[in-house]
Amino acid sequence: MKPFGIRDKIGYMLGDFGNDFFFMLSSSFLMVFYTRVLGINSAIVGTMFLVARCIDGFTDVGMGRLVDMSKPAKDGKFRPWIRRMCVPVVLAGMLMFIPAVASLPMNLRIVYIYFTYLLWGSVCYTSINIPYGSMASVITNDPVERAALSTFRSVGASLAGVIINAVVPLVIYITAADGSKIVAENRIIPMVLIFGVCALTSYILCYKMSTERIQVKRDAAQKLDLRVTLKGIVHNRALISIIAAAIILLLSMLISNTLNNYLYLEYFKNSQALSLAGFFGAVCALLLAPFVGKIIARFGKKEAAAVALLFTTGVYLLLFILRLTNPWIFCLFVFVGGFGSGLFNLVIWAFITDVIDYQEIITGSREDGTIYAVYSFARKLGQALAGGLGGWALAFVGYQSSTGGAAVVQSSETLSGIYTMCTLVPAIGYGLIALILIFWYPLDKKRLSENVATLAAKHAAQN
Repeated sequence: MKPFGIRDKIGYMLGDFGNDFFFMLSSSFLMVFYTRVLGINSAIVGTMFLVARCIDGFTDVGMGRLVDMSKPAKDGKFRPWIRRMCVPVVLAGMLMFIPAVASLPMNLRIVYIYFTYLLWGSVCYTSINIPYGSMASVITNDPVERAALSTFRSVGASLAGVIINAVVPLVIYITAADGSKIVAENRIIPMVLIFGVCALTSYILCYKMSTERIQVKRDAAQKLDLRVTLKGIVHNRALISIIAAAIILLLSMLISNTLNNYLYLEYFKNSQALSLAGFFGAVCALLLAPFVGKIIARFGKKEAAAVALLFTTGVYLLLFILRLTNPWIFCLFVFVGGFGSGLFNLVIWAFITDVIDYQEIITGSREDGTIYAVYSFARKLGQALAGGLGGWALAFVGYQSSTGGAAVVQSSETLSGIYTMCTLVPAIGYGLIALILIFWYPLDKKRLSENVATLAAKHAAQN
């Protein structure tokens, strides 16, 4: 078996790089596609996002239990799912972005978006993401190297973010004769095909470059009892608090990502600034990545992340107060604030690895798939709430939908409301996460050291 090294880190990074092609594309542009190309009311879309996440509550946990209870194959316990599901998840992702659906009657359009979105998110994405996320715990058992896997995974997401948030606006938005920005429908299919090839290639490389080294052996009498698991989850303060933080994080990030399209296109009337803002958001994480290890070693994950998020909160509060009209100055503020949120995003997956260890201390069983599935569902719930609240908020401020990618002149009250949501929502969200880490999340630097020692002693005794 190959020793753990840079090959595993790059392979694991490519897994989230592949995941986030369609995850970020759907998070940032699916609402725009549905409202400006298919002509579907934003409130209907928001409701669909919420319904899908309720379904995910069953599919995510079900997949987690399936993974935990399955016997390892020759190529491992988690990797086989990447091999099995990489093609279906890519095809399902591409089916969501078909402009020709706009020619169907409205009822059929709604049926189509429900079917394709549930197929991608609740079935295919769940079947590959739950095993992929759980796999970090069996690639290595070294806490430092697990933190490195988290950083590399976040770097993969950031690289996908650079492509999605910086390139897509330049590709799909064109300037009409009257100076307004419209969606170029003929460019959507080629773009989605290219993303599909890139995602599939990333999944294949992730499968080939990653190695499962840790096998959890259970006695015949040691069976996974769902009741014990649920009892442990209820008493797992670290898991409950990080779930609350994840939901608020996704609300803050995805509402901003969704509404930023409308902010830059309608309020600032500048698609180039939208591309730059997306590029800045991803670059912050890439610039921070080489220093994360030293920061965490010096201050601890909980402590460093809380301070960083308080900094980002201050930046967005300042943006809300200033009511800027220059998109380039706005982008500069977003870039500066991105360093705080970027640090938290780089270590978020190391948080959940620590939570999985804490669950083992509580229940005595190792249930990576189930705990990761519960956390994944929380993230999807945050995504759904973000999409739902974003759609409902757009309807509340009076945003007018259109068909065929055409632009509609929005009222000044609507534009002002969009600016408020794009600044005040992140400020409140990041501030709440910082407070959760400070006052609720229990795994500080000292407690983590104690947990590592406890599990090391337990595993040594078992061996």
